[in-house]
Amino acid sequence: MVFEKINKEKRAVFIPALQLKHIILIGVLGLFCGFTDAQIRPGQLRKEVLESQLPTPKKQKGTNTNRAERKPKPLGTPKSLAPIVNPLANRNVTLVYLENSESLSFDQMINPDVQVLRGNVRFRHDNATMFCDSAYFYEKANSLDAFGHVKIVQADTLFVFGDFLFYDGNTKLARLRQNVKMINRKTTLTTDSLNFDRNRNLAWYYTGGKIVDTENTLTSVWGQYSTATNDVLFRNQVLLVNKNFTMNNDSLLYNTRTKVANIICPTRILYNEETEINTSRGWYNTDTERSMMFNRSTVKHKDGKTMVGDTVFYDKKSNYGEAFTNVILNDTVNKSTLYGDYIFYNDNTKYGLATDSALMVDWSTEDTMYVHADTLFKMRDSIYDDVKAYHHVRFFRNDVQGLCDSMYYAGRDSVISLHYEPVLWSDNNQLSGETMQIFTKNKKVNRVKITNEAITVQHNDSVYFNQLSGKEMIAYIDSGQLRKVDINGNAETVFYPQDDADSTLIGLNKTQSSFVAMYLKNKKVDRVVLTSASSGTMFPLDKATDNELYLKNFFWLEDQRPMTVKDLFLVFPKTERKRPVTTPPADTNGKEPNNNALNQAGGK
Repeated sequence: MVFEKINKEKRAVFIPALQLKHIILIGVLGLFCGFTDAQIRPGQLRKEVLESQLPTPKKQKGTNTNRAERKPKPLGTPKSLAPIVNPLANRNVTLVYLENSESLSFDQMINPDVQVLRGNVRFRHDNATMFCDSAYFYEKANSLDAFGHVKIVQADTLFVFGDFLFYDGNTKLARLRQNVKMINRKTTLTTDSLNFDRNRNLAWYYTGGKIVDTENTLTSVWGQYSTATNDVLFRNQVLLVNKNFTMNNDSLLYNTRTKVANIICPTRILYNEETEINTSRGWYNTDTERSMMFNRSTVKHKDGKTMVGDTVFYDKKSNYGEAFTNVILNDTVNKSTLYGDYIFYNDNTKYGLATDSALMVDWSTEDTMYVHADTLFKMRDSIYDDVKAYHHVRFFRNDVQGLCDSMYYAGRDSVISLHYEPVLWSDNNQLSGETMQIFTKNKKVNRVKITNEAITVQHNDSVYFNQLSGKEMIAYIDSGQLRKVDINGNAETVFYPQDDADSTLIGLNKTQSSFVAMYLKNKKVDRVVLTSASSGTMFPLDKATDNELYLKNFFWLEDQRPMTVKDLFLVFPKTERKRPVTTPPADTNGKEPNNNALNQAGGK
């Protein structure tokens, strides 16, 4: 056999010292800018992944009709070689030439059309050279059978080895058997039986084979490899092995140059037992470890987090992903779930974002909490979870419901902060103010602190409301029920005492004090305690006007109260919160209201 050695010269480039300093400075600045750009932005991964798949423009070199550049098509099993009487009759056929043999013999009587060649046999056909130990040369049929140390060299870039070769020069079909190896630059294919169509630069195996490139090792029962386009089609028991992950499926399209695997059937990708991806459609760049997946693909981490979406972009090296349309991010360890039509999550920083129909569900307790907002953020340090919600925040749980424009939950302190016109409901009670803090204990609401314009409203019956307002309010909740409310500063109350005998309303008791404590029992006001420096007035119910019926900052938003998960997505127009206007009494009969309010209210 003939082997050619090609020596390449190496050139050294010398850079002046000053120029070298400039290059180093530019490199440092480039690293700094790269670090700044590395900050994750929503939608950035999708943009980068899609741009990476844009085709690279090719240089125009005139019209090229080379058949090798056409998209390869699968070939069927080739027909057996058949002698052709005159190869020159076909203008597309070129002749196979014998260039070397140590011995040549033939038997004119037994088989006059076969030349028996032995020792350093070499053939040439167009741009391919074939070597072997011995061969049968069918010159009239323009074909040959080669045996022992078979080697094909095509265009000095493609090398094929085997023990046996059956070659038809008319169809340019080479069939190699036993210990077959094909080397195309940095790609190596090994199998036991390989057919190679030199017209289309297409090779295929059907008894099991392996392809190895600089990044991956792929095996399958059947495979088709285009040496021109570097595309490979694998079928049946396909396995891709990378130093960082494995990929299993039944069919796969792969390119040995770009290292991109096109997923066309249910596929499982496993990263060192820490991350698992399941998808049925998409592509995966095994070099950059970035992927784009469709059809409800799943990315599952060993820490219990699972992302599912109609379209998923994932970057394994940076451990973050983006998903679009009907997305679910489930956390089985912390027992919470994020929903939305867009979700971003970084596993390194433990930072997650959900928007577009965003919903967070906390199912860590028996009573599940649902939170909806325009945008939801979820963060985690080494121990605790923090949650931020912005704009049109609405939440629901069986024992408490509420709304505000922004919300923050600090896992370390178990405190929920509500801002911008927050409203909280519990049973028949409504609490509101400028800002609100909800303190939890054992994942249950323990107390609520309201600052500025604080007011608690209790729906007494279809018309009347018990009310308590002031600068600062602390509401105490036990077993999901409001038990006590303390007011500090400018405390005002509107309270409807009841007859102990038949629970009928006696009248309207309105008081002012610096401090008020309201106690509740069985979801109703039991008693009200005021400081000694207090004033109050008792009004008959039929003589009370709007000023007596309602405190100045009274409002009632029962129609906006979310009572189901579906209610969380309702949108209400922004309106001024006003107290209702009722028809004043027709006749007061000139009677003065009763000022003995403290005794009637149970105050001291």
